[in-house]
Amino acid sequence: MNNTNLTAVSDTNLARAATRLRVAAESGIAGVPVRDLIGSDDVEAAYAVQRINIDARLAAGATVVGRKIGLTSEAVQKQIGVDQPDFGVLLGDMEFADGDRVPFDAVLQPMAEAEIAFVLKDDLADGVLDAARVRGAIDYAVAAIEVCGSRVAAWDVSFADTVADNASSGVFVLGLERRTLDEFVPAEVSMSMHIDGEEVTTGTGAACLGDPINAVIWLAEKAREFGEPLRAGQVILSGALGPMRPIIPGAEVQVVISGLGTVTATFPA
Repeated sequence: MNNTNLTAVSDTNLARAATRLRVAAESGIAGVPVRDLIGSDDVEAAYAVQRINIDARLAAGATVVGRKIGLTSEAVQKQIGVDQPDFGVLLGDMEFADGDRVPFDAVLQPMAEAEIAFVLKDDLADGVLDAARVRGAIDYAVAAIEVCGSRVAAWDVSFADTVADNASSGVFVLGLERRTLDEFVPAEVSMSMHIDGEEVTTGTGAACLGDPINAVIWLAEKAREFGEPLRAGQVILSGALGPMRPIIPGAEVQVVISGLGTVTATFPA
């Protein structure tokens, strides 16, 4: 999809912003924000930059495995300094499984958060995208760790910066205990996240837009609006259940979500 005709920002500045973020990712050195090129709150420009870099990754052989919803909890919005959700694209090389060793340098300035991941069994492309439709399209859910990252030094981001940076995506780790929506209520779960055995954050399903299903509805509508609807088989990271926490080399992160069990990963240097 070409979003460049939806914004007043020039194609040149969109390309420069995309290059700035891509160079930071490839070099492993976080850079300056891109808001000087695209503005702080031009949503269309920010998603156009995101799309440029995702298209470059796909051209190089990456595959789309799902989407992430970011900035769904008030706690995370306050941490980053924004006031609305965003979304990004999940690629195959971002995905890890419970118990995996995730290279620490896979993510710049890593921050871990706990989420519910949903896997779809049906497309969400046509018709009404209400709660009943979205719930019916979900195959199962698992506990997940998302490790967000920023290609912008010191996480000095506006809303446009984080959107352009693929919603500050990094990697994600999926638990093994699959549950259908008949087996648990997403809005009622409780969450605890531990780093190296110490509890560092807690939260609830209700912290994610009132109900993680609401987040998936929001994403389904936005994805369709941008011309790339959600598809069967995709993983949907529905958003943080509590605040993000930084991790350091060698850290072990464990998330426990009631009804969904535990997911753990280590991050060796």
